[in-house]
Amino acid sequence: MPAPDRTRFAGMLAIVRYNWPFYLVATLVLVAATILIVSVSNPWIFWASMAAALGSLWFLAGSLVTSHWVYDRSPLYRWDWLRGLSGDPPPKEAIVCVSGFDEASEALGAVMPETSFTVLDHYDADRMTEASIHRARRAFPPGPDALAAPFDRWPEIHADLIVGPLSIHELRSDAERATWFSQAKDALNPGGRIVIVEHVRDLANFIAFGPGFMHFHPASSWQACWESAGLEPASQFRITPFVRVFVLQ
Repeated sequence: MPAPDRTRFAGMLAIVRYNWPFYLVATLVLVAATILIVSVSNPWIFWASMAAALGSLWFLAGSLVTSHWVYDRSPLYRWDWLRGLSGDPPPKEAIVCVSGFDEASEALGAVMPETSFTVLDHYDADRMTEASIHRARRAFPPGPDALAAPFDRWPEIHADLIVGPLSIHELRSDAERATWFSQAKDALNPGGRIVIVEHVRDLANFIAFGPGFMHFHPASSWQACWESAGLEPASQFRITPFVRVFVLQ
């Protein structure tokens, strides 16, 4: 059964929806800088305006084009690639860990209908205070069957596959993520896999998102966190230059 249909620009428009104040500010800066460029003869104002205009264009074009590529044009949200990682026979039980909003579990259930999925929602309003998370939660709230689960106190549940789909980076400290990996390890059945899907803080994401790439964690930080929990990498690869998939065992 195919994954639920997504409109052609659904991913890119969702990013704008979650982060619209940044796009509004960038657009206003671009308009104001353009007006100054064409109307002011002072060279200092001209070059300052030119720099502001180019910076705004960089953010707008880079982030929008990248978001469309990653979320709308790449295989990422079709999830067929995950089926290939999960082995044969497919896992009987799987856990999807989200942090406030859920764009993955419905599609995963469609791609892997023989697997029973449990959604754990790690959302914590006191920890996850960014406005974009609250907007995303309103747009894609976890379903009624999702279990509210603190990142450091999972329910008694076990699975052959645990997936963190662009969600675990919302745990902002290394200590929090290390604890999450420890909880995931305890919930993993023998021979199972943990699959983490994330942007990382690297050159490709800096080019795409500018200073926004600081919201992502370096690959070395992810590695230190899973190693502290006693997990080992089985493989890793990229979906586009901007998203990495870490497969742990």
